[in-house]
Amino acid sequence: MPFVELETSLPAERLPPGLPLKLCEATATILGKPAERVNVTVRSGMPMVLAGSAEPCAQLLVSSIGVVGSAQQNQGHSARFFDFLTAELGLGPER
Repeated sequence: MPFVELETSLPAERLPPGLPLKLCEATATILGKPAERVNVTVRSGMPMVLAGSAEPCAQLLVSSIGVVGSAQQNQGHSARFFDFLTAELGLGPER
């Protein structure tokens, strides 16, 4: 059962409509798990500093037994989550 936690400094009104459901669906596709087993939490408006900057940013924590394991798997999953979040949140690749 994957657990996904997205934290962002973006205020809730700047998040795209339906983001939690979209993230759930993307997680299911990326990890190869049924959406019914995916748990997603989105926290907006968080005070955050990334790389010494308080510019808008986001971080994602993914936990899943038996899926998030090898370095090669992690690189592939990370790249796909990165592409999804960059497109959905409108943040630059460094954020």
